[in-house]
Amino acid sequence: MGIERELDIEAYFSYLLQQYEKLVYSICYRTCGNPFDAQDLTQDTFLAVYKHLGTFDRQYERAWICRIASNKAIDYMKSKKRLEECKDEEFFTEVVDSGEGPEDAYIQKEAKELVLSVCNQLKSPYREVAYEHFYLEKPMTEIAAEQDANLKTVQTRVYRARAQIRKLLEERGGA
Repeated sequence: MGIERELDIEAYFSYLLQQYEKLVYSICYRTCGNPFDAQDLTQDTFLAVYKHLGTFDRQYERAWICRIASNKAIDYMKSKKRLEECKDEEFFTEVVDSGEGPEDAYIQKEAKELVLSVCNQLKSPYREVAYEHFYLEKPMTEIAAEQDANLKTVQTRVYRARAQIRKLLEERGGA
């Protein structure tokens, strides 16, 4: 009878692991924001689940597991060890802001709008090639393949479109 109970517990734990692993990981990841810490917290959660498997009501398994996961993640975020790690000067010197700020995003948006405006002023077939190359930033080989055109033809059109764009920008006073 004892072996059957152990097999039942093992099978049930395997079921819980398969059923709730992604949910537990997502709870931990949303709380801590680090995929490696979220993996560790997921393992800690299922270790706690396994230790207390015989003492809970199976009717509330999802809520029970989610509560353990959120408590583990919250405890980790409050932990002294984590707070000490964040105070380390090397941590802050290694963090690089790779995202663009609102000013950069605005300038990028304005530049894209200007490119679109100028491309739309060109005559066909230069308008289409300029839109694809300068606005959508597609390589000439891709444009040639999409338009079923010769690469040299596309290169010539891009070259001529660039000259026309330069002329339009000079007339606007933007070059």
